[in-house]
Amino acid sequence: MSESDEILALLDPSSKSKLVTLGEVIPQVVRQFCHHGALGLIVVDASVIGGIERSFGDSAREQAMVTACDVIYGVIGARLDLGDLVVCGETGRSEILVLVFRDMDDVGFYSKELPDLQRTLVAGLDPSQQRIGYPHLKRSPSLPVGAATSLRNPTHSAQTQIRTAVDEARSDAQLNERIGARRRRQQLFELVIAGRVRSVYEPIVDVNTHTVFGYEALARGPEGTELYSAMALFQSATDEDLLFQLDCLCRRSGLDGARDFPADAKLFLNIRPTTIFDPGFRADALRQTLEGCGLSPSDVVLEISEQESISNFEIFREIRDYYGNLGFQIAMDDVGTGYASLESVIELSPEFIKVDRAFVTGIDQDPTRQQLLAALRSVSAQIGARIIGEGLDTLEELETLGQLEIPFGQGWLFGKPHPLRTDT
Repeated sequence: MSESDEILALLDPSSKSKLVTLGEVIPQVVRQFCHHGALGLIVVDASVIGGIERSFGDSAREQAMVTACDVIYGVIGARLDLGDLVVCGETGRSEILVLVFRDMDDVGFYSKELPDLQRTLVAGLDPSQQRIGYPHLKRSPSLPVGAATSLRNPTHSAQTQIRTAVDEARSDAQLNERIGARRRRQQLFELVIAGRVRSVYEPIVDVNTHTVFGYEALARGPEGTELYSAMALFQSATDEDLLFQLDCLCRRSGLDGARDFPADAKLFLNIRPTTIFDPGFRADALRQTLEGCGLSPSDVVLEISEQESISNFEIFREIRDYYGNLGFQIAMDDVGTGYASLESVIELSPEFIKVDRAFVTGIDQDPTRQQLLAALRSVSAQIGARIIGEGLDTLEELETLGQLEIPFGQGWLFGKPHPLRTDT
């Protein structure tokens, strides 16, 4: 293989079966650096991917790194020249390096194009756009990006200058991550203070009559921002220790958006273990809020996440008893996503069991899913609970739920979540 072929193979991660590290290509890097007299370097800090190894083994970590390299090449590969490299950092370190070589008198590249290349890569690695780390990471990780440049100084070894550039780019990535974290916290803080959360409502439909049985309130941040989705909102709130405050705001939004709620429909409202500590969600204040919305406790179903309840049975029993005595009903959400689904159902005896979409999607073509749902229906009947199948997308899935005697369904088959009022 010629040197140009070797460079092409290194440039495109999809053309090789294993990751290539900087140490393996240092001779090429030194030659290029000395030839051009300058080096542009972008570092992608993938240390969060390194955590995959502890839980799933090195092969899982390596696959995630290969995916990250593929994504990086897909985002900026068209802007790289023959001789530029996309490689991993030093052995044992989860990072990816993009090395670009242009002549030292190419002022426009180093002053404008390299920073723009960095910005393009940051946008392309946005966690909301990529699934790096899937399925081992529950959410796509943030991968800090930093950059540095180096002009060849013949009084120092090329290896020393390259190492210094790598260290500078790492420091830049760390600084950018701190600046980003500060910006995200400020955004979330201002959002919570200003109450800039609204609610949209997803219909829950009677499988047999196709009539609306209820609506689940879903939180949304400012449209067009990185905090728009409920997942992004709550993950950011968890990271910034503002989860309790955001949760209180989302419940208030869910109730406020349900004023003039459709008669005979149930409002499904998500709650967390700390809900019981919210002064606005205690007996007298809550009754007053519901009266203002034209609702009574019997109109509201409080949803408890199965994943949270598994480690908080005592807390959720207290919540169930407290709000049950006030007239509220309880739904167990996301049933099937954890390892203790039946234990959660038996321990908390909810009025409704919401089966995760993983068990509903494609159920019309999957006998195993049908058997699992039939077994859960049998358990629910013994405790007097009714099942809601989540994630319905097709009429065939809906028909199968009817054949299995599952009473309710929820999903985009019935329309996307939307506000109930035009003034929200």
